[in-house]
Amino acid sequence: MGTTAKEEMNKFWAKNSRLNRPMSPHITVYKWSIPMAMSITFRGTGLGLSGAISAFAMAALVLPGSYTHYLDLIHSLSVGPLLIGLAKFGIAFPLSYHTYNGIRHLYWDIGKGFKIPEVYRTGYTVIGLSAITSIALALM
Repeated sequence: MGTTAKEEMNKFWAKNSRLNRPMSPHITVYKWSIPMAMSITFRGTGLGLSGAISAFAMAALVLPGSYTHYLDLIHSLSVGPLLIGLAKFGIAFPLSYHTYNGIRHLYWDIGKGFKIPEVYRTGYTVIGLSAITSIALALM
């Protein structure tokens, strides 16, 4: 009679342990590259943006007072223009990066741009456009 699934699984894990293999491919196995870092950042900005939008929506529903009340509260903190500019950049960069990289992914969805030089070129383009857009928005 054949082996059971549990026996096969035990043989598989025993072989991996004997050969000192990782459980699955992991980021420590691969050399870091721009596309890898951009993929991780794209997912992170997506999570961060959806979390921030949800938090602001809940705050608008739950907190007392109007928008102008909280805007006046922020103005009363008297933080310098440098800190305000950094805060604007911190909000603008994830939004612009996620938008431009989303457009890049839509380009990939039509089956174009998969050659390695194109992946790097479009990656650097996304980073550059994101930085330029974020700086422009922060200066407004």
